[in-house]
Amino acid sequence: MIYDELSPSRARRTLSAGGRTLRALRLDGPLTGVLALIICLGVLVVYSASGQNARMVEHQIGNVAIAVAALILLARFATPQYLRLFAPLAYALGVLLLVIVDVKGHVGKGAQRWLDLGIMRFQPSEIMKLAVPMLCAWYMHERPLPPSWRDLLTMGVIIAVPTAMVAVQPDLGTALLIAAAGLIVLLLAGLQWSIILLSLPLLAAAAWGGWHFIHEYQRQRLLMFLNPQNDRLGAGYHIIQSQIAIGSGGVFGKGYMHGSQAQLDFLPERSTDFIFSVIGEEFGLLGQLLVLTLYAIVIGRSLYLATQVQDTFSRLTSGSIALSFFVYVFVNSGMVSGILPVVGVPLPLISYGGTSMVTILAGFGILMSLHSHRKLVGS
Repeated sequence: MIYDELSPSRARRTLSAGGRTLRALRLDGPLTGVLALIICLGVLVVYSASGQNARMVEHQIGNVAIAVAALILLARFATPQYLRLFAPLAYALGVLLLVIVDVKGHVGKGAQRWLDLGIMRFQPSEIMKLAVPMLCAWYMHERPLPPSWRDLLTMGVIIAVPTAMVAVQPDLGTALLIAAAGLIVLLLAGLQWSIILLSLPLLAAAAWGGWHFIHEYQRQRLLMFLNPQNDRLGAGYHIIQSQIAIGSGGVFGKGYMHGSQAQLDFLPERSTDFIFSVIGEEFGLLGQLLVLTLYAIVIGRSLYLATQVQDTFSRLTSGSIALSFFVYVFVNSGMVSGILPVVGVPLPLISYGGTSMVTILAGFGILMSLHSHRKLVGS
């Protein structure tokens, strides 16, 4: 009886201590909790998708530890003033690292995207996913909204330079995500519908011009999006196997570690870009809906936090981080289900890999910091 009477009190004290810890670290409780659930689910799925490779899981846990440390440090110490000062430096550093990658970067899977530091490899292009929207927000911080034509031209250059540098590595998926992050800032800054409509022919012309500069395998991927059956064992293989995996899972799935497409190695890139197909095969439609629901909660909570900040830089940066996460989820889930072309975008916080996870959690750390300092800055 004594234990039963004390347990609720002890539980309340534990919850209170946890809340104080989150407040001290400037972490948002609901957002942090859902992010933790997604990451834990990701580790479980990576173990299955990798063929029960314990070494790969250990490496992924190490990636998670680094990413969580980045989230906590940024949430606790990165004030809006420091972030504004750092934005131009981060952008310049990212461009410099992209130049170094172009000169002496590590080549893997036919692409020159990585810098090899001996103890680790990372993709400098990931830095630009945060640096580009932050610099655009920094540029618009003390300027009137909506942006003028001159402002649009300036931000267009800010977005285009790293996007082009990443596209020629070649890494079309990351280049599109960098461009999307910058364009989201333009939209949040109050871009008029008339300008958006006038921009559509320019975007069409840019797409036509870009078609002649992308690699042949990238052209094939885009063409196979229309009819993957034209090359079942070549360019269409990825999407066909992915659709088979998702379809064979049905509503309830085949069970954890019982997916034939993944376990028998029919599904390519099953631990990275196509890990959402593994979820569909092993946990079925319900498992995929659960993941998408968790993502929706993250996006909704992030947008709510973004609406609470006060200055222009914080609003534009926070909104871009929240909506960029939506773009990551939409592109990957659309890619593996066949409604979008295959462009090589990982499923956020679930796919195996370190650089992308660090970038995403660093972004959420910035978002939480901007929200926690909302009463300390002027409008």
